[in-house]
Amino acid sequence: MKILIAIDDSPCSQAAIQSVARQFSSSGAAVRIVHADEWPKGLPASLAFGEGPGAAADLIAARAESRRRGEQLLADAARTLTAARFTVDTELREGEAEHAILEAAGQWRPDLIIVGSHGRRGLDRFLLGSVSERVVRHSPVSVQVVRVPDRAARA
Repeated sequence: MKILIAIDDSPCSQAAIQSVARQFSSSGAAVRIVHADEWPKGLPASLAFGEGPGAAADLIAARAESRRRGEQLLADAARTLTAARFTVDTELREGEAEHAILEAAGQWRPDLIIVGSHGRRGLDRFLLGSVSERVVRHSPVSVQVVRVPDRAARA
């Protein structure tokens, strides 16, 4: 079985990783962990509108740090599932999360996609959207959405 797990740096992604370890046998399962580096989303305004001779260097450093954090996130997730005896590989993609997830699924052709849900509701959901909802709607394969009931996961 091929399982694609899409992660970010949230508790719901940690729950998705733990869900795989609990639900599936590592025997015969291949897991690909995907993280989307949504650069420049979340870029501080001070860098986005930076001026002066150091602005370019600061922007390049911020970009490198974003990639480093994504690679570390993937390495930590892979270590967790490798310890549970899964065959794991990772992939850092650039762009919007839902597009990166769906493109990875189209290319790798998993049997299942697993994503966490932040559990946003109301205005937050309207303004911030729901990656998991869009993946469910457009995925070529089944999608499991892992929810974390704790309100802290909705941040």
